[in-house]
Parts: sequence; structure tokens; C-alpha cells
Amino acid sequence: MEETKMLGTLTELFSDQIRRVLKTSKVTTVVNEDNVYQEGDPDVLAILDEMVEPLLLPGSGLDGLENLEELFEKAQSGKACLLLVEHYSNMDLSFVSLLTRKAGGRGKEIADSIIAMAGMKLNEDNPVVAAFTGAYSKIVIYPSRYLQDADPEKDKAEIMRSNAINRAAMKSLIRHKYKGKLILVFPSGTRFRPWEPDSKKGVREIDSYIRSFDYICFIALNGDVLHVQKTDMMNDAVSKDIVIATVSPVTNSNEFRDKALAAASDDEDKKQAVADAIMNELEKMHIAAEEKRKKLLTV
Repeated sequence: MEETKMLGTLTELFSDQIRRVLKTSKVTTVVNEDNVYQEGDPDVLAILDEMVEPLLLPGSGLDGLENLEELFEKAQSGKACLLLVEHYSNMDLSFVSLLTRKAGGRGKEIADSIIAMAGMKLNEDNPVVAAFTGAYSKIVIYPSRYLQDADPEKDKAEIMRSNAINRAAMKSLIRHKYKGKLILVFPSGTRFRPWEPDSKKGVREIDSYIRSFDYICFIALNGDVLHVQKTDMMNDAVSKDIVIATVSPVTNSNEFRDKALAAASDDEDKKQAVADAIMNELEKMHIAAEEKRKKLLTV
């Protein structure tokens, strides 16, 4: 088995693809209530696939295609269906999309149906990151954590902007989730950063999603080809690795939420209890899948 090692940074290794994506992308870098829904760009997707696929070592793949196909059938019948995915790097959505498309069956249909919920910083902070995220269909939101230290008076205009964007995003979500689409959410709301343990904690807002969807699949991600750094996202370190996406059986969202609430203590934050139950489920799946991945690494 080829040994995994750091190959360089995104900027160092993919300067040609970055140049081509910036030339190709039509993504907006200023989000407002009129453009929260953004259709994926197949031309950018092709360039991103060109970057990601050579980094995936033999043994990479998707486990549980039959579960995704079952969830997709429910979505096609008019049910609201949600994917809850672990989040380690800015390539996580690429892994889910590419490995699903390569899995056979209805994989390409399923991947094409995914709409990701995305924080607006991906559009506004870095034009290169914005260009790459334009590969996938998404609904852009203004996460509450962006304004956690806001002054109600000094930041009044920005607070109003956040409310307008999020109202539009929720309207867009309602329009799309009953039209055969799979809505993808990272319940931690951010990439896991080892030096910040709380970055793996589920956000309270995820409870609102659980309440408004009919069915869920959890997706654990094991292995990584992109390693988060403390500097700019484009300086994240790149390696080759075995990457496995593991999809859970379809779960009734109300039943999952009721079970999480029943297990919570009387004085516990109920929204956080649901978020914690989601992250616990993903962690269990992650641990189980890592055993398989380690065996493949030793072959």
C-alpha cells in the first residue's frame, strides 16, 4: 500500500486548477437575500474532481449505498430528507459527492440531488474558496456564531442583513426539500480543528433541522486528504489517503429526536441534547469504520 505523506499545500500543488477555477467560476462573492440558493457548476466540479480523485488511495469508497438509495426514494416520493455529515476539511462535500457518484447504482442521481447548507464566509472570505464551493448546489446561511459578539446598536445593519439572508434561506430550503432533493448539513457547523475540541461539538441550531425533516441518514467520514491548518484555508496540507464514507440506515427524524430528548436530564439544554446525540451517533460510526480503514492501510 502506498504510504500517506504530506505532499504540500493546496496553493502549491494545484496552482493550475486554481487559475482555471477562478477563470471558470461564476459564483457570487456577496451574499444577499436574492441569491441564497446557488446552483452547482458542472465545469468547476470537473476541475475539483481532477484534484480530489488522484489523492484517494485504493480501498476508498462509499459504504451503504443502499441506505442512500432508500433515502433518495423517500425524497422522490415527497418526503423531506436530510444528510448529517461529519466535517473535517473543505473537501468533505467533495468526498460525499465523488464517492457517491462512483458507487454505482443510482449514485450519480443521488449526488446530483444534494443541496448543501453553507455558511456565507465560504462565499465572501476568499475568492478561491468561493470559486471551488461553486461546484456544488447550496443554500447559503448567515450562521449565528458570526454575530455572537455583535453590539445591537453598532452592528444593527449587519444583524438586519443576517436576518434577511436567513429568512430567504429558510424559504429556499422549504421550496427545495420537498422536490426530491437531499439536504446536506454539517451538524458541527465548522471543520474539526484538533486544537479547538469544541469545534467537534454539534450546534444547537441543528435541532430545528431535525424537527422539520422526515428522514435522516448519518454519514461518517474516515481518512482525509486535506489537513486543516491555523492559517488561510488555501494553505491546508494535502496528502493521499484511504477515504471511506459510511452511510447509516435511514432513520425517522422524529423518533431520533424523541429518543434524544427522553435521554436528556431535566436541567439540560434540550436543543443541545439533540445536537449532542447526533454527534455521538456520528462518532460511533466513525470509530467502527476506522477499524476497517486501518486494516486496509496495512494490506
